[in-house]
Amino acid sequence: MKKIMVLLLVTIFLLVGCSSSDSKNDSNKGKEDDPITVWAWDPNYNLAALNIAKDYYKKVDADLDVTIIENGKDDIVQKLNTALSSGITKGLPNIALIEDYQAQSFLQSFPDAFYPLTDVFNVSDFAEYKIAPTSFNGQNYGLPFDTGVTGLYVRTDYLEEAGYTIDDMKGIDWSEYIEIGKKVKEVTGKDFITIDPNDLRIIQIMIQSAGSWYLKDDGVTPDLAGNEKMKEAFELYKAMLDANIVKINSDWGQFIGIINSGDTVTVPTGNWITPSIKAEESQSGKWAIVPLPTLTVAGATNASNVGGSSWYVLDIPGAEKAADFLGKTFGSDAEFYQQLVTEIGAIGTYKPASEGDAYEIEDEFFQGQKIYADFAEWMEQVPGVNYGLHTYAIDDIITVEMQNYMNGKDIDDVLNDAQKQAESQLK
Repeated sequence: MKKIMVLLLVTIFLLVGCSSSDSKNDSNKGKEDDPITVWAWDPNYNLAALNIAKDYYKKVDADLDVTIIENGKDDIVQKLNTALSSGITKGLPNIALIEDYQAQSFLQSFPDAFYPLTDVFNVSDFAEYKIAPTSFNGQNYGLPFDTGVTGLYVRTDYLEEAGYTIDDMKGIDWSEYIEIGKKVKEVTGKDFITIDPNDLRIIQIMIQSAGSWYLKDDGVTPDLAGNEKMKEAFELYKAMLDANIVKINSDWGQFIGIINSGDTVTVPTGNWITPSIKAEESQSGKWAIVPLPTLTVAGATNASNVGGSSWYVLDIPGAEKAADFLGKTFGSDAEFYQQLVTEIGAIGTYKPASEGDAYEIEDEFFQGQKIYADFAEWMEQVPGVNYGLHTYAIDDIITVEMQNYMNGKDIDDVLNDAQKQAESQLK
């Protein structure tokens, strides 16, 4: 009788265990009608693009529920790092927008956390420079989205007051840019550029335009000491300040305020600044956009990138649906990209879209210039670099060393010391 009772208890235990296990597995699979959740920042740009994508995807699946949740860029990074480090995926989104500078830190630190998108989109349809930062171990994990392709935004009225035309700003190097800036400042009293000393975006723009970055092509080894492109960028930065053509800003709000108030003549930055410049309607017809000035070192171009982000699918229940949603909107729909341009001024890196009519729009704010066609052309000329894992860590190092350089430290010593610090900190 005791043997029968023991067998009965063991059987009940096993049944309960199997039931619990099955229940857990079922919950992990997710239900077919579960919504797809997306995390992104900037309601006027990224979230607006997602809402347009939702409408387009209804042609494929009218019943798919896509829930869009606004999170700050830094909040997304923190939340993903916390969850993936703990191994707890509950509460994570199906899709997350991640800045290209930070993508490799996720892909290399959590290689099993993301769903491969290699078969979801045609890589050759996207700007080449976006592919390396969004890929890992031969797989494409990020579906490229916006481009940070740069241009030199110019107040033509200030130029003309000093005796220049917009053509004088084309095909120049940065030293020539500084000389023009000095003359314009002398005549108009306006600073030629605005810079935040704690944000060396201008250095990033300069070095990528020549196919260089903080790290070597392996994305791991610091490339600061002996980097002639970095050296020239540092020297130009100092030359701008020494020429007294720089208006200092301390944050994004001041940066935009200086532009909109008319206190700067040029703005070398990514095309994402366009809506902020156009927000000051009184300046319509006073701006034009030309390619960047160049460095003088070998490999220099007048095309660069700053910022930019891509879409990633977390490898959790719903990954297949999420990948399909991205692939059939951001990954392949040229008509969808036309609407992004006309409604929110968003330029993606999907090359076939540039053949559409929206890119031929003449923007009256910029004196009838076809700015979207120009940016699309410049985008294909941007040199690709490997951002690697440590963009912001090295940014902190060179920001301090830049101040040392401004205070008289020898440039070679500056870059050598930055190299040593980077090698020490990033082991």
